[in-house]
Amino acid sequence: MPEEKDMIRIEGRVIDALPNTTFKVMLDNDLEILAHISGKMRQNFIKIVPGDKVVVELSPYDLKKGRIVYRKK
Repeated sequence: MPEEKDMIRIEGRVIDALPNTTFKVMLDNDLEILAHISGKMRQNFIKIVPGDKVVVELSPYDLKKGRIVYRKK
């Protein structure tokens, strides 16, 4: 499993909400990925709706899936 320092952080905008807290996110570099909510956001009941700006962590091994780690205001 990659360490925290190996993850790639990039900003994007949520474009669609899918089942099981999965979202389609359009990144700032015009790539569309699938992302799920990180455990701390789920634990603290952070709500995410389409249109929100978020920060996504991507693994260097699979650039099509990510984890939402922060929701911007």
